[in-house]
Amino acid sequence: MRTTVGIIGAGPAGLLLARLLQNAGIESVVLESRDRAYVERRQRAGILEQGTVDVLRAAGVGARMDREGMPHDGIELRFDRRRHRVDFPALTGGRSVMVYAQTEVCKDLIAAQLADGGPLLFEAEALSVENAENAENAGNAGPCVRFRHEGREDVLECDYVVGCDGFWGVARAAVPEALSRTYERTYPFGWLGILADVAPSHDELVYAHSDRGFSLLSMRSPAVTRAYLQVPADTNADDWSDEEIWDELDRRLAVDDPDWRLARGPITSKSVTPMRSYVHEPMRHGRLFLAGDAAHIVPPTGAKGLNLAVGDVVTFARALAAYLDKGDAGPLDAYSDSCLRRVWQAERFSYAMTTMLHRAPDATAFDDRIQLARLDRLATSKAAEADLAEAYTGFPL
Repeated sequence: MRTTVGIIGAGPAGLLLARLLQNAGIESVVLESRDRAYVERRQRAGILEQGTVDVLRAAGVGARMDREGMPHDGIELRFDRRRHRVDFPALTGGRSVMVYAQTEVCKDLIAAQLADGGPLLFEAEALSVENAENAENAGNAGPCVRFRHEGREDVLECDYVVGCDGFWGVARAAVPEALSRTYERTYPFGWLGILADVAPSHDELVYAHSDRGFSLLSMRSPAVTRAYLQVPADTNADDWSDEEIWDELDRRLAVDDPDWRLARGPITSKSVTPMRSYVHEPMRHGRLFLAGDAAHIVPPTGAKGLNLAVGDVVTFARALAAYLDKGDAGPLDAYSDSCLRRVWQAERFSYAMTTMLHRAPDATAFDDRIQLARLDRLATSKAAEADLAEAYTGFPL
């Protein structure tokens, strides 16, 4: 099997890249180790930046998002029993975000790919990436992906390989260790996340700091609440009863507002998400390009993971089109540096949000007051608010 671009991974990054390449007249093949049902139901991100929304619309896969997604023009910060709303459009010149689950993004992209895109192979496990370092037009064989599909091994020969296969995938392993630099921070807490069949208690996301730890009130639809509690990193979700979860959310979200109430309902799912920051440099080796979690991970506090992956594949698709259409190799050569500038800004923002809102296990009284001072600064300074709003709604693609 041969193609121009071999894409490993059918998450939102790999699927969107295939769509962008299809629209540019560039062939691709997508290999996904899981089956279609798994890809379409795995719960991940739910906040789309303005740039991501614009890209999906331009790619021709935004119709259902616009019908069923929930535009949000701000978030609410809660601290010291106070409420403060951050107005995104007023602070960013009109930018906002969209609540639309990653599962739904994947469903839309899969449907488009199967309807008029290149091959999308489910249950096709990538085993290795080979010959990535071979230069183009040097008389050498191009890169290839060895994979297993329908009980036999096969080879996908490509001009380029894009690894959208996550942190545990094979793409990053093809970058020689001697050329790799990694930067990492593991946090001593995680998020206990729930889905509940109850209408959201607030029409925008609520980020709450308390002396008991962080909490987040979110949503998946007008009828489904998504919420999170900061918990120790080694927490077992099954150790928390439904009543204990709702009681703890009530305590952490408490404000001096007699009209606000937390709506409770049956919890249908609960799990614990670890919190870590990770960056691999470079994001390119020869004709292998890394995208999304294969190259970087952010804690979910800043809602950046999916959006960073979108930025990566948009950068690659534009760069490859410039090379194939005009012979301009500059954008491809600059891929890693271009992506990493955006990645590190997202890492900075996610780290700042995480350390401002979560209570560390060894926090002192001084640490607590510094967090409150940072939050008070956001509530009293338009400049500080604007910095948060600009970062939350998304850095330029």
